[in-house]
Amino acid sequence: MRHKEIREKVQAYFKAQLDQYLDWMDRRGLSQSFLSHAREEMLDHVDYLTRGEPDPSYLPIARFKRTMGVSEAEWQSSHPRIAHELRKGRRDMLRRVLEAAERLEHYSYGEPPAIAPAAPAPALPASTPLGVAIDDFIAEHSRQWTDKTIGQNRAYINILVEYFGPDRLLATITKQDASEVKKVLQALPASRNTKPKLKAMPLMQVIREPGHKRIAAKTINSHIQMFKMFFDWAERHGHAPHTLFEGMKVRKDKASESERKPFTPDQARLIYTELTENPSGLVRKDSHKWGMLLGMFTGARLNEICQLDIVDVKQDGDTWFLNITDEGDDTKSVKSKAGRRKVPLHSELIRLGFLDFVESRRNGTRLFPDYSYSANGGYGRNLGRWCNESFLPKLRIKQPGLVFHSLRHTVVTRLGQANVPEPIIQCIVGHARSGVTQEVYLREGYTLTQLKEAIDRFAIKQAN
Repeated sequence: MRHKEIREKVQAYFKAQLDQYLDWMDRRGLSQSFLSHAREEMLDHVDYLTRGEPDPSYLPIARFKRTMGVSEAEWQSSHPRIAHELRKGRRDMLRRVLEAAERLEHYSYGEPPAIAPAAPAPALPASTPLGVAIDDFIAEHSRQWTDKTIGQNRAYINILVEYFGPDRLLATITKQDASEVKKVLQALPASRNTKPKLKAMPLMQVIREPGHKRIAAKTINSHIQMFKMFFDWAERHGHAPHTLFEGMKVRKDKASESERKPFTPDQARLIYTELTENPSGLVRKDSHKWGMLLGMFTGARLNEICQLDIVDVKQDGDTWFLNITDEGDDTKSVKSKAGRRKVPLHSELIRLGFLDFVESRRNGTRLFPDYSYSANGGYGRNLGRWCNESFLPKLRIKQPGLVFHSLRHTVVTRLGQANVPEPIIQCIVGHARSGVTQEVYLREGYTLTQLKEAIDRFAIKQAN
């Protein structure tokens, strides 16, 4: 490309972008945060140009090529001149935005200076407001997500709405803005959604509240992953000129005392004895007994157990199994696609009389009808509270990291120690299997016979 042609395309591209910023400034104004980031970016462009570095940072290369009809061959043949001009164009466009913002900070009572009319430029597609784009994003993905997942992901992404406002154009959100959002996440109280005082506070006020534990690194990264997924989608669908939050996850926290962990063999044996023989009289409901034993011998999640229907206990040939599914009424759910599975009943469950318990419930629909449904916790809230707040403390084994979910950790740990292959363990507990062999060639999964042989390797070891 000739130099004149490059400059014409760069000028047209940023003139259209400048018009969008000025229009937004006229209608809504620009935040001090945005102006601060724009000023920093402009100075970075100045620095890059001074040093003559060909670094692509802050350059909207992909969208420029797409919008202005620049082919990859034209780009390569004109590089690095075209990248250099693109940086100058971005620098000067930001300078004009900052100058316009500065004029709005003062009043002048003299004659306004004459402004030469700008050359007409092809209009760029209008950038989509954040709130509109998020609604479209959620609507598209709701087919694959459960109601619980939709609620969780919307809660994550609503942080963006709180921070920027629903009318903020995606094109005006920069990498520096993303960095500021990350800082907000790192300061966010873990109890924001549970303490009424914090729940009522605006985002930028709540992060300044002292004396509250902050959300964990894992939760921060869950937010960032959702933000990245949203901006990837927005860029692909023409709502935004760029993707954001790439490579911005934080380091995981060091393992804490409260991290969930398996029960020791002695602890598992104590739980088993109390559930089957009830020497201390702590187990007063069959639902508590069999709910806990199912957790102990299947590794199923709390809600997966408590939502079981009687018809979910099935037989295939000589093998009895739990059909863990979200089929039935609208309140049943599974955590993911991998959560839909068949888990053979451990031989110990059958020996202890679980099938007789199931038969005694045949007049109803649900296996544990005394576990009520909660929109937040599904059916598992009552059993979880009894286990974590009554049963384990009275057995004197309650400690940070030991909860009902530890039964699941125990099954995974002990099966691994019994040389059960990891993909089979994943099938039993409902974890997604990865790799070409598992995802393509073994998509159908393992047979019930294979899973039954594996689950029976789990044993409550007796004391020596």
